[in-house]
Amino acid sequence: QVQMEESGGGTVQAGGSLRLSCTVAGLSFREYAMGWFRQAPGKEREAVSCIDYRSARTTAAYAAALEGRVATSRDSAEWTVSLQMTRLRPDDTGVYYCAAARGGYCSDSPSEYAFWGPGTQVTVSS
Repeated sequence: QVQMEESGGGTVQAGGSLRLSCTVAGLSFREYAMGWFRQAPGKEREAVSCIDYRSARTTAAYAAALEGRVATSRDSAEWTVSLQMTRLRPDDTGVYYCAAARGGYCSDSPSEYAFWGPGTQVTVSS
């Protein structure tokens, strides 16, 4: 049984940083790409970042607004995937989800991801 759970969300002032973690159980990093998505109120879920099964190819930021402000890493020994976010802005507010895609390759489409965590709230105050 696959289990995934995000942590590290909270409220931060604009310009601050947050590091989100996703603890994973029941799947192999060698077979899955690990992605981060977010969803703001009233908006569709959008891709944030992803790391493929080899950890050799990382899509740091899918959206231009995130360029240079997010990075994803993976710790196979601890079975965690992290999302580091810097220079946060109020429009970064939303629920952040980690997700696992079969086949090991990254995608910006939520439909490519088979497993999801419940999400963690990130609120950026101005």
